Order: sequence, then structure tokens, then C-alpha cells
Amino acid sequence: MAEIVCVGILCVDALAKPVDGLPEKGKLKLVDSITLQIGGCAANVSISLAKIGLQASVIGRIGNDRLGEILLDTLKTEKVDVKGLKVDSSVSTSASLVMISNDSERSIVHSMGANRYFCFEDIDLDIIRNSRILLIAGTFLMPAFDGKGTEKLLKWAKENNVLCCMDTAWDSTGEWMNKIEICLPYLDWFMPSYEEASKLSGKTDLKEMAQLFLSKGVKNVVIKLDRQGCFVMPQNEMGYIIPSYNKIDVKDSSGAGDSFCAGFIAGLYNQWDVRKCALFANAVGAHCVMEIGTTTGIKTMDKVLAFMKDYETGNLAVY
Repeated sequence: MAEIVCVGILCVDALAKPVDGLPEKGKLKLVDSITLQIGGCAANVSISLAKIGLQASVIGRIGNDRLGEILLDTLKTEKVDVKGLKVDSSVSTSASLVMISNDSERSIVHSMGANRYFCFEDIDLDIIRNSRILLIAGTFLMPAFDGKGTEKLLKWAKENNVLCCMDTAWDSTGEWMNKIEICLPYLDWFMPSYEEASKLSGKTDLKEMAQLFLSKGVKNVVIKLDRQGCFVMPQNEMGYIIPSYNKIDVKDSSGAGDSFCAGFIAGLYNQWDVRKCALFANAVGAHCVMEIGTTTGIKTMDKVLAFMKDYETGNLAVY
């Protein structure tokens, strides 16, 4: 079994580009491309980890339908362990319409589908027991698992000496901290985006955000800052920003946050220091946005490390 387990949402994404506005009702608008790819935080992170060169398992719920088949086939092709996936014939697989603008930003229309019903009882605890690192991926998009179900799993994982991490999604219900506060004391690493961290904390200052999460029991915090990189505040240390790799051609921001999480977790798995984890995570995120799709651009660990070295020396042409 894999030593890194991603528990959370899986879906299929239809990506359209460029979309800078919707057509009027009853009218048609042309775009350059429409592609079908798998997505969802748990799927994206597990595939990215596999592409980096690490073994990863994914746990979640999908429908017994064509989209579910696409998910399963892709995960298997990418060498992700899918033994923890529950296939449910009573619901449809989650799906998203992803509209990518000319400046590579995205807008998403999402159907929860099977993710809506994913719960603690779906989880094979033996997979967690045999792992070293657990990531809860897609918090706020799993209403039957968010909150108490997540707390139950995290508590069980900590009792079995598993390193626990959490990445969040946007909470359209507006519950934010009320939903996940009970989970925070079990987290070794909390990984929200800046916008999510601001909503969760009610703060706008990075250090104040991180300090609030630490006060609620989180051991270490990393806040994703999109093109600016990330802000890291390890336990008992001052927070600091790790800049991103910006001298690149950005094609699509889809999956950037998930690929960052994969890179950071890869660093934790290799027991790197926090700064190297963050630098590597930024570099994996940079590779993601250089291609269309959530995992298309992810490279092996050696290639990402070579990119980082070339970037520092200004010799990007070699890459």
C-alpha cells in the first residue's frame, strides 16, 4: 500500500478556453478548445504525487457511470492506488465546467454528485493505518464528511502515528470556521489559500491568520498565495514568504493549489526542511500552470529540482 493517502473529492472537468463572458440566452459562443480531464483535489494531488515519483492512494466516492469510468481509468493509468475508491450506482460522478479566461484565470460551475455523500464509513482504515501521510483534500465540498466525519478520521490517524494535513476548498455555505474548528487540533499542516484563510480567520494579515490557526491547535501553517508563492509559519517560528517562480508562460491556473500541496507533501515525505518543501511546492505549482489541465504539466522530482536549480542561475533555456 502507498504511504501517502489523499482522502477527498474526485470529479471530471470539462475545460473551455478562452471564455471571457457567457453568450446571451439561446446564443452560441465559440472557444478555441474544450477538453475533458479528471479533477477534484484528491484526484489531482494523488496523480501529481505519482508523476513526481511517489506512491499515492486515493480514497473517495464516485458514481457507476461513464465519468466514473474515466476517473478510474485515468487514476490507474497514472499508477495511483484506487483500492480505497467506493463506486456508488445510486449517484452520478461529480463534474465541473471550468471556464478559462484569456489571462488564464478560471471560473467554475460544479456539481457535487457522489462527493456529496462521501462519509467516514466509506474509508478503509487499513489504508490509513499503513500510511505515513494523510491529506484531507477538498474540505467544504463533502457535506456528509466535513466537520465531525473529518475530525473522527484525523483523530484516528493521529492515534496511529500518521502525519495529518488538510487543504480546503471554497465554502459556498458560508460556515467556514464553524464547520472545521473541531478538526484543527489534529492537523500537523494546514494548507488553505489566502482567500480561504481570510474567510476562515476573519483576518487579512498573513501572520494574524496563521497565528489564529495555531491558537486553535494546528501545528504548522502554509498559506498559498497564487503567483506570489506561499507564506509559511511552522510551529514556534516566525512566518515568512517563499516567492514563486514567475518567469514562466502561464497557460492555465487550474489545479495550481492542488499541485502545490502535492509538492509540499512530497517534501514532507522526503523529510526536507520547511523552506525546501515550500520551494519545491512552488516549483511543482509552476509546472502545473505552464500547461492546460490540472496535472498535465507535472514532471518527475529530478526534473522539478533541475528546473529550480536552472531558475536560480538564470539558465532556464537548459530546462
